[in-house]
Amino acid sequence: MLKVVIAEDDFRVANIHERFLAKFTEMKVVGKALNAKQTMDMLREKHPDLLLLDVYLPDELGSDLLADIRAQFPYVDIMMITAAANKSLIEKALHYGVEHYFIKPVAMDHFQQTIEKYLEKRNLLQSEELVNQQLVDILFGNRTQEGTVKDQSLPKGIDMITLGKVKAVLKENEGFSAEQVGNLIGASRTTARRYLEYLISANECRAEVEYGIVGRPERKYYLK
Repeated sequence: MLKVVIAEDDFRVANIHERFLAKFTEMKVVGKALNAKQTMDMLREKHPDLLLLDVYLPDELGSDLLADIRAQFPYVDIMMITAAANKSLIEKALHYGVEHYFIKPVAMDHFQQTIEKYLEKRNLLQSEELVNQQLVDILFGNRTQEGTVKDQSLPKGIDMITLGKVKAVLKENEGFSAEQVGNLIGASRTTARRYLEYLISANECRAEVEYGIVGRPERKYYLK
């Protein structure tokens, strides 16, 4: 479970971000800070994996915290969410290795896709035992997960590596739900469902609704 801290002076906005993140079972918001001091204190206390950082905090600019954060907490990932579209701030964010820079208002689908890609990148690093140049290029954004030449036949949001993992899971033991597939490939249920539904659209997979003794009906996926 990845721990997340939200640094946002407007508690209503912070609550919206928290609701967005609640859609991802791999993440848990462990704290919300209203200013820069609380942000640094929370980083010391909670040791989060990810910090969502606003720029306009009441006591200090969030961008001015980047140097201290990197010095004291080198392994925390940072995403900035702010109305500030200043070029110098973006350059500073890039310099300090910020994962992503959201400009408010943030569209939910953009937020969701970014978090999904972030989780996929973390899972990819953890799942691969051997590090090679292809993996490094993917992690540092120099190459798509499809490889050197992007496969134009695949729609946006579908890459060859993850697609291969989904197919391999279904070959091992057909009849998995999206949540089960996600757990096995190290991705979110939403991501797994996207790939499974793509396989259905490509006529490589079929789905059946199964009714258990208790609980809601469950959609199970099978290779054709």
